[in-house]
Amino acid sequence: MAESPHQSDRALIEAYHRGDKEAISRLIERHRRRVRDYIDMMVHNHDLSEDIAQETFIKVVKVIDEGRYIDNGKFLSWVMRIAHNQVIDHFRSRKQLGLVNESDTGYQMLGTLKFSEKTVEDEMVMKQVEEDVKKLIRELPDDQRRVVMMRYFEGKSFKQIAEDSGVSINTALGRMRYALINLRKKIVEKNLVLC
Repeated sequence: MAESPHQSDRALIEAYHRGDKEAISRLIERHRRRVRDYIDMMVHNHDLSEDIAQETFIKVVKVIDEGRYIDNGKFLSWVMRIAHNQVIDHFRSRKQLGLVNESDTGYQMLGTLKFSEKTVEDEMVMKQVEEDVKKLIRELPDDQRRVVMMRYFEGKSFKQIAEDSGVSINTALGRMRYALINLRKKIVEKNLVLC
């Protein structure tokens, strides 16, 4: 079954549930790069990013297979939350094994390991992280901020971003690169805890 270029994430999930096993592959391929780039922004290691992205999509498929995914039209946001949690789990497990220190993560980790269940405190921390990241994004130069917003919050491709901004794809990619560099610097400068 050929994929319509306009086939929604929901339509692909429904097709997968109806027995089209290729639909899940198309869905994963649609979002793989964006998820891996997001993970790479946190771990700064391409091979590790690939591994964590793979684990993320394994978890995504498991939840879908078990019928626990509830479609609210925000599939990519849901996958990004899973990816974020996978990164945190990775750093926690390395820290428990004594394999990681604060500087290895690119940002400071919380000094506690009491994270076995999602608690009200965990939700508050995640909300604070989201607010901190949004504040940092607002501090970026306009052209960089627009690229980040279009890519991560509107889910646009770099081709769409380039067209909407009236620039070349290479310029859009360059702006994203500088935005990520600037965000990393701001995280360090402000000594933010992003986990």
